[in-house]
Amino acid sequence: MSKRVLIVDDDPAQRRILEEMIKRQGFETKTTNSGEQAIQILEGPDHGSISLVLLDLVMPGVDGMAVLDRLSQKPGIPPIIVQTAHGSIDAAINAMRAGAADFVIKPASPERLEVSIRTALKIEALSGEISRIKKKVEGTLTFNDLIIRGDAMQRVISLGKRAASSNIPVLIEGESGVGKELIARAIQGESERVGRPFVTVNCGAIPENLVESILFGHEKGSFTGASERRTGKFQEADGGTLFLDEVGELPLDAQVKLLRALQEGEIDPVGSKKPVKVNFRLISATNRDMIQLVKEGKFREDLYYRLNVFPIWVPPLRERIEDVPELAQHFVARFAAEEGKRVSGLAPDALRLMKSYSWPGNVRQLENAVFRAVVLSDSRELTVDEFPQIAAHVEGFDAHIPAAPAEPFRRPIYSGPALLGAEDRIPHTVEVKNDTGGGALGIPAMDASGDIRPLEAIEADMIRLALGRYRGHMTEVAKRLNIGRSTLYRKMQEYGLEQRVN
Repeated sequence: MSKRVLIVDDDPAQRRILEEMIKRQGFETKTTNSGEQAIQILEGPDHGSISLVLLDLVMPGVDGMAVLDRLSQKPGIPPIIVQTAHGSIDAAINAMRAGAADFVIKPASPERLEVSIRTALKIEALSGEISRIKKKVEGTLTFNDLIIRGDAMQRVISLGKRAASSNIPVLIEGESGVGKELIARAIQGESERVGRPFVTVNCGAIPENLVESILFGHEKGSFTGASERRTGKFQEADGGTLFLDEVGELPLDAQVKLLRALQEGEIDPVGSKKPVKVNFRLISATNRDMIQLVKEGKFREDLYYRLNVFPIWVPPLRERIEDVPELAQHFVARFAAEEGKRVSGLAPDALRLMKSYSWPGNVRQLENAVFRAVVLSDSRELTVDEFPQIAAHVEGFDAHIPAAPAEPFRRPIYSGPALLGAEDRIPHTVEVKNDTGGGALGIPAMDASGDIRPLEAIEADMIRLALGRYRGHMTEVAKRLNIGRSTLYRKMQEYGLEQRVN
């Protein structure tokens, strides 16, 4: 789904020009002719559909500065770019101080406007990510911070907010990778335990002989190797929330102690002579069929009903495809910043591919697919070519993967072991004798006339030699040359090392 820009300008001709200009840049538009209507839209129920505001400063009635003053302190307001005439630069500076993301001078060129819009959207995405990370660390994450737009998740939000208003045990169910931990964190962030410890335990990753020690703690000398006292996860979560991920993997012995902790509000550390009182909120999560585990005798029935007091089912990503575009854009902004890439979004064909795939690995798979695509991409937009594994599973999409380039056939000047099987990719090389009298290949630094060869020529020969030595396996060639695959392809194009046509 394209980002939507709200154009606020009292001049109808200027509105039409801006609308057409912004649409050509790949954005959707919504227009209004007054500051009053802009405020109504941005404070109304549809404000979430607006990604950016292009605001004229000089308008009759409520002008641009009045709009900024009204909205600057409100949460969830999109970035605002103000338009100003040549004589009102001071007003533009005041608008920036009032919270505007940028300003453009009228009439703005399409290029200047596009740079301003894309920069503001990118900064907004990164600011949102930084805010989410900070809230996650502080235990103040809420449902408003999650990227959830589809109707399929509205029931999850409704149930989560109800659960947050009490201390009731919650069991979050759903496939692996749907974001169960984020839902748990949002429940705490909207509860009275906000800002308190949020302790996560992956029950499936704990060795069976250490489960009790890690969960409930142990006293010094309580068993072989217990050289010091250890505080368990239940005590770490005292006053806050304990999140037991993959709770269905708990061994039966630990299940008995967990049931006692829930019923009595106290735990028995290993080797302790008396129980320890704890005050915690328990949220569990599982991707298993808990009823089937109970039937098979792998999970205690009484504990299951104790955990399953308030169940919340998180639907898989394939049942909320409308969330995919915004999730993908979120991951693009995040990974582009982390990797230092100038990637700003997804091309329309890539977006259609994202929405056509079933995502068996859910949000985690989408995140990893976008990460890989950003690393591979050398352009501003991600295309289908950056998602070959996804395109292979969706009918109607074909990702072009560049084949290993090759030089036109030339008679080899040397056919020693280093070039075995690569006689059609011969660089400018010479045989160099080592101290033991053996031969090896070398790239000469001088040409036949005794002049130093250009670095580009030497580099091209080195790439040709590596292509021949490793028989065109691009991953191995890039690894041996200590460069990235995308850099290797780019250099091959620069040096004319195109695929050989038979």
